[in-house]
Amino acid sequence: MRKKILILCTGGTIASKKTEDGLAPKIPAEEMLSYVPEAAEVCDMDVVQVCNIDSTNMTPAYWRLLAETIETHYDSYDGFVVLHGTDTMAYTSAALSYMIQRSPKPIVITGAQKPIDMDTTDAKTNLLDSIIYAADDRSQDVVIVFDGMVIAGTRAKKVRAKSYNAFSSVNFPELAVMLDGKIVRYIPQRPYKERAVFHKELNENVVVLKLIPGTRPQLLGYLFENYDCIIIESFGVGGLPESLVNAFYAEMKHWLSKGKLVVMATQVVNEGSNMEVYEVGQKVKKEFNLIEAYDMTFEATVTKTMFLMQACGGNAERFREAFYQTVNFDILYTRKS
Repeated sequence: MRKKILILCTGGTIASKKTEDGLAPKIPAEEMLSYVPEAAEVCDMDVVQVCNIDSTNMTPAYWRLLAETIETHYDSYDGFVVLHGTDTMAYTSAALSYMIQRSPKPIVITGAQKPIDMDTTDAKTNLLDSIIYAADDRSQDVVIVFDGMVIAGTRAKKVRAKSYNAFSSVNFPELAVMLDGKIVRYIPQRPYKERAVFHKELNENVVVLKLIPGTRPQLLGYLFENYDCIIIESFGVGGLPESLVNAFYAEMKHWLSKGKLVVMATQVVNEGSNMEVYEVGQKVKKEFNLIEAYDMTFEATVTKTMFLMQACGGNAERFREAFYQTVNFDILYTRKS
């Protein structure tokens, strides 16, 4: 039987046209498939316009709308392709990995660096590859398909602003590659047998503190007071400069009892954090038993934190335990037992 695939359009560069003020998403959902007529040979398709925005305007509310739309149509289709702008695509793929878990039906996210109506564009190839991947019996879970690569939804990061090879798989190999319309799989996956589990609520009361040389310690008090969780992007493998340590200790002792959370991540893209390497990180981690992102992407760290803060209801121990549970390949290097 021919597969049925639902195309969910959200706007982005792939659906943009030139205007006097620059590119803006203007191509309606019904028109998108006319640019890849060969896709009709692969499967049957329907399209739905979920939203029509530049992806810099993507918010958790749109993630919720995407998850709700997929859940509404889940039993009627064999797979889903989400057309999305590239700037926040990695955030969306990570968010959907937590909001739609263990899906036996593939949820493929793609887009383009140039609009689909241009003569020279990567959009047509990306869209066709995504449809082929979504229609394959062995595909499952949330992935990004872009420039011939299939990347787990929690492992993608945009690393180039203009080139077609815009995305990399961080700290984890690509799941597969697309070669001349064929799927070459690298990572074997055990098929899911049951229906996907949907979680549509997130706690957005999360803030990121990116350390720079000279970060003022007064900032910590403000962030702890106004947010439920601080994700600290530290230097190197992880640590706090001496100028922040005293303020951090004082704030942590005050706010931990009130249910505030801190997740330590790193500004370095590859190889992940390990706060136990240097004294500047080891002491702080042991003192407060901090949660550490290890080899997770920053996008996965942010969205998993939002998801777990809601799912765990503010229970710090449940959050800590769940944070280190692997979802869609998001974390492999964890704490010592």
